[in-house]
Amino acid sequence: MVNAYPDIGIQSRMNRIINPKDNRVVMLAIDHPYFQGPTTGLRNMSNTITTLLPYCDCLMTTRGAVRSSIAPENVGSKPIMLRVTGGNSVLNEELSDEKLTVTMKEAIRMDAAGVAVSVYIGSANQQQTILNLTDMINQADEYGIPVLAVTAVGKNMARDLRYLALASRICQDAGARIIKTYYCEEFSRLVDWVSPTAVVVAGGKYSSPPDALQMAYDSVQAGAVGVDFGRNIFQDANPVGMIKAIGSIVHGNHTVKEALDIYNACLPGARRLD
Repeated sequence: MVNAYPDIGIQSRMNRIINPKDNRVVMLAIDHPYFQGPTTGLRNMSNTITTLLPYCDCLMTTRGAVRSSIAPENVGSKPIMLRVTGGNSVLNEELSDEKLTVTMKEAIRMDAAGVAVSVYIGSANQQQTILNLTDMINQADEYGIPVLAVTAVGKNMARDLRYLALASRICQDAGARIIKTYYCEEFSRLVDWVSPTAVVVAGGKYSSPPDALQMAYDSVQAGAVGVDFGRNIFQDANPVGMIKAIGSIVHGNHTVKEALDIYNACLPGARRLD
């Protein structure tokens, strides 16, 4: 008899990352210190995680943050998307010079639901980062762990449909189960071109609550399964209100206006994260 569920381990972990009830996810990206150091909002990582963890579906972070900054009572409460590439910093102009920094054995030991690899298409280190992705997929598939490919753009790469679709399709064909990319005009075409692979949208640099919420709304309307926002949440003056508002769009199908009402309702007593 043919096994009808050959990837049951991967599907089980995918269901932890992306809510199977609505096929949506609010992923909280707090992996920035691996190349940015103690950036605003993540200087007190433990406080940031404790404050925002109840409102996300999945936490995208690093090995060090998992070990040092998740309170014992919160360990295992939300799935971890573990970053497994790195090797450079903002002090180097060529951010694409990354390699695998965490082994699959370590990811399993840390109970990661998935692992994240950055791929810099069109960069000086394009081949190296694609091979990082394929090497990790080869390892992860053996153990039923999904790989999220981040279509990193560096400092000088385009964020238009042509580039992002190229990068996303390369990641899909390499075997990534989830693709993290940027929103762009005609984004629904990108989603169609990599279907049925799940797409989550990166938030990028901090903008403003209306702009970030509009991006989240436009992304899910265009077919993304959700967002993987970081700075637009933890660098906002009202971080709890912001992540609640994003969740209302992603899981509640709220409009931007309705989400802003949720954001504003949380403003009294809001505290900026350090």
